[in-house]
Parts: sequence; C-alpha cells; structure tokens
Amino acid sequence: MLVAIDCIIFGFDGRNIKLLLIKRGFEPEKGKWSLMGGFVRPDESLELASARILKKLTGLESVFMEQLHVLGDTNRDPVERTISIVHAALIDISRYEKQLTSEYHAEWFNLKEVPPLIFDHERMVNIAKKHLRYKAALHPLLFELLPAKFTIPQLQHLFEEVYETNFDNRNFSRKILSTGLLIRQKEKDKNSSKKGAYYFKLDKRKYTEHFRSFLHFIPNPEKFLKGL
Repeated sequence: MLVAIDCIIFGFDGRNIKLLLIKRGFEPEKGKWSLMGGFVRPDESLELASARILKKLTGLESVFMEQLHVLGDTNRDPVERTISIVHAALIDISRYEKQLTSEYHAEWFNLKEVPPLIFDHERMVNIAKKHLRYKAALHPLLFELLPAKFTIPQLQHLFEEVYETNFDNRNFSRKILSTGLLIRQKEKDKNSSKKGAYYFKLDKRKYTEHFRSFLHFIPNPEKFLKGL
C-alpha cells in the first residue's frame, strides 16, 4: 500500500481565484491535467513530503499548506492501492509568480474553467473549495490576499469569487460596513469612477474578537459552520 500527497494550490491574481495544475508525466493518464502529487518517502514527514513535491513539480517554495482530508478508496488508483493525503493552500499569485517553473507545464486555471482531471482529483478540489469557504468565514484569510488598503468593490469581488455567487452592491456595502470591522481611510480610488471609492483597512483585532459579524452576509453560513 502506497501513501501519496496531493497538493491543491488556489491562487488569487487580484481579480480571479485560480487553481494550479500540471500535466501528468507518466502513465496511466500521462499528459492529462493533474494536481501536484507524489509518494511519501520512508524518511520524511508529511509536511516535508508536500513541500518537496510542490517544489519539484512547480518550483514553488515556502507555501504553507494545510492538511485537509484522506482518500483511500480501494479503486482510486488503477495501478496500485494508494492512500492520498490531501493538502491545500491559498496564495497571492503575484508573490510567487517568479518561482513558477514550466518543466511540468504548471498552469493557472480559473475555477470555473478547470479542465477534466485525472482519477478522483475533481473530488479533492471540491473538498478543498468547501474548506476554503469555511476558512474564509472564520478567519481574515481573504483579507490577506488584498492590498493593505482596499475598496468595498474589491472586497465584494473577492467574496463573490470564493463563494461563487453574486451580491447586490448596495446590500453588500451596507452589511459589510454595519459590522464595524473596517476602518475607512481618507484616500479614494479614482480609477473605477470619477466619484471614486474610499479605501478601507481591516481592524484585525476586532475581527478576531467579533468575526461572526461577517457571517450574516455569507451565503448559507450554516453549511460551512455546522458543528461549531
């Protein structure tokens, strides 16, 4: 029985949430799109294995990945019984774009345009997407992908990408400001309109203490917070 690591890397480019994929380099399914995966060596931890595999296949280093799930269906790999430990991360693409190598044809895809994946990798991605939404509801995770100061439209677009839904502009603005967790700045972003939009910063101290203030505008929060 083999133990494998599969790495799911979500990235944000300032506009869209994307998924990093590579071309599989061996049979079966050679040349098809795949997550970054490899086998755990006898002398390494799961964390070291995930970092090694990610660097070898993409060039990415110093990416913190969280262990999400274990898949062990008897027929998930057609060659040999394999247990897969799924890891995932969400990164700012601009911070890592110089590291990305093309040896295994690593490529970013918009989440809505992901090509067919090998084996049960689509299931892994769906598990990771659900976990991402869960994490975004509980922690200021998404704010770390935004500039130090951001506008309400920028924040709205990021949440729409993660939750794959559309928010009414006025309602989103009203609800997000009603939380009292954003600090308005004096400057405005004049690029989107003549009137401009005020910049804001997240009050991380208040967010930690009162994060549930954000949950009332997230669609179906009970779906992600069940059991808490």
